[in-house]
Amino acid sequence: MSVGEQYITIALFVIVGAIFPVLTIFVASLLRKPRTPEPQKYLTYECSVLPFGPAWVQHNVEYYMYALLFVIFDVETVFLYPWAMTYRSFGLFATVEVIIFIAVLALGLAYAWKKGALEWMRGWR
Repeated sequence: MSVGEQYITIALFVIVGAIFPVLTIFVASLLRKPRTPEPQKYLTYECSVLPFGPAWVQHNVEYYMYALLFVIFDVETVFLYPWAMTYRSFGLFATVEVIIFIAVLALGLAYAWKKGALEWMRGWR
């Protein structure tokens, strides 16, 4: 395939990529039936249970801290997986780097534990 044919292929992809969304929205607007919204459509529900009480409820910050810690340590664990799969091909330098990485994670976990960020259920006992 020559260079000119490659540019033609790329140009076709760009053209189709630009036209397809516009065409889809246009066809959807033509096929749309005008409706009058019913009051039930705007009713908020959770798992088919009608809501009760105010929608704005204040949550404790500890729940968010626990969720944030989970996401941080979960992502860091994902970083360890590729290293574990190719462990034998790495040398001493990579092993020392991962030990430092795990030590930083352990220090972060110890700090969060010391600050009480992992005791968010203490009032439920």
